[in-house]
Amino acid sequence: MIKNPDDFGRVAVMMGGSAAEREVSLKSGAAVFAALKRKGVDAVAIDVTGSPIDALAGLKLDRVFNIIHGRGGEDGVLQAVLQVMGIPYTGSGVMASALTMDKLRTKLCWRGYDLPTPKWVLLKTIDDLDACIDKLGFPVIVKPAQEGSSIGMSKANNREELEKALKVASEFGCDVYAESWVTGKEYTVGLLNGKALPVIRLETPNAFYDYEAKYKATTTQYHCPCGLNTEQEQQLQQLAVQASEVVVVKGWARVDVFIDDSGQPQLIEINTVPGMTDHSLVPMAAKQAGIEFDELVWKILETSCR
Repeated sequence: MIKNPDDFGRVAVMMGGSAAEREVSLKSGAAVFAALKRKGVDAVAIDVTGSPIDALAGLKLDRVFNIIHGRGGEDGVLQAVLQVMGIPYTGSGVMASALTMDKLRTKLCWRGYDLPTPKWVLLKTIDDLDACIDKLGFPVIVKPAQEGSSIGMSKANNREELEKALKVASEFGCDVYAESWVTGKEYTVGLLNGKALPVIRLETPNAFYDYEAKYKATTTQYHCPCGLNTEQEQQLQQLAVQASEVVVVKGWARVDVFIDDSGQPQLIEINTVPGMTDHSLVPMAAKQAGIEFDELVWKILETSCR
């Protein structure tokens, strides 16, 4: 526990990046930077537009608050650069970051540990569509494995929509997979230093909790308390903690999960650099736990001191 802001030294808030989530990262970064300044931390904001090595060149830093979402910031690349440079940073390490950025590999790890996650089929070409339909039926949701914020995702109700969804997801230069559509309620569990924050239930009139629902819509509803009884909420929190431990997540994160109509939880993905915007879920859950935004930012920065 750090009490004096001077003990953090000079902190770079690294934001932006070149991934599809750049706009969101800049908003998250601005909010984090402002919070650190309010707390008296010697912080500098860095908008990374190219190589993180170039962005850090010539700067004397004691640690980094990483708030770059998506590839380049959340996938182990920045973590490896900082590790080699000997600069402490917030959140998970190289392996956990690289692994969890790939939703497919994360699901394989969960399945290997007998944790529940929806069935899926890897889609390499349109030749895989018939096998996908045979195995999963409809509807399905098609995802690029290494994008966040629901970017590139589409729901498909028939073969024509499935083919179109594959084309959309294939534009992002990574594996594409179709996942069984889960009918039920959607939840998210924020994690801070290995402990789960209050669960949030998400509700949107959109087909799913897509980019528009996450960052722009006024129709998205966030329920916290989430409506589960105490035992159910604790079970979901325990599952989220276990799901993060399997893939060696550290510091802070957010686990997305459904509870299907049969009452079975279904793990969807884990985010190791969650959003910190005015629409973001971890700050919302933290507030329900009595942790205001500036205190949350401080606690996340403390994860760089391990």
